[in-house]
Amino acid sequence: MASQRSHTVTRVDVSTGIAYDDFVNAFEEAAPAFNPGSMERIAETGGSWDDVRAVMAVNAPNDLVRFARINGTSLFSIAGHATRSMEYLTGNHVIAETMYGHDPRVLLYAPLRMLIYSDGDGNAVFSMHRPSDEFGSLGIPEVTKVGEDLDRIVVNLLQVCGVDASQDFVRRSE
Repeated sequence: MASQRSHTVTRVDVSTGIAYDDFVNAFEEAAPAFNPGSMERIAETGGSWDDVRAVMAVNAPNDLVRFARINGTSLFSIAGHATRSMEYLTGNHVIAETMYGHDPRVLLYAPLRMLIYSDGDGNAVFSMHRPSDEFGSLGIPEVTKVGEDLDRIVVNLLQVCGVDASQDFVRRSE
């Protein structure tokens, strides 16, 4: 038996005013690449969740790591498109685990999907769905709270990159 539930998410588009390459570099420094080898070693040696927490604390200095990077520029430039873009899957195992026990469907939204693309002036625009909307769609208060925390974590990450997006992630009355 299948079920359906509609929900609304807010896409946040942040015009950074920072040159595309400079912002991509700052973002990738602020959210380093995930090191799968460290997690594999923990699993192979019978490590604990405390070991995972310790590794993520080091690997994610701003609470998020990059699990994947998809270069839209190289792909779509072949078709003649000039807009530069880089898509990221970002997250943190420790944060995801706090939600997973409530509902495994959190993995529909974790890791977070983020896009950086160039505007007409060559500056970066950061775009994503607001995490609190996605996780809140599950209707579980504890998961919604983590989604709200992720809103703040993304705002902090952007601050580290030189952009104040605190007002961009604020919920506005409809």
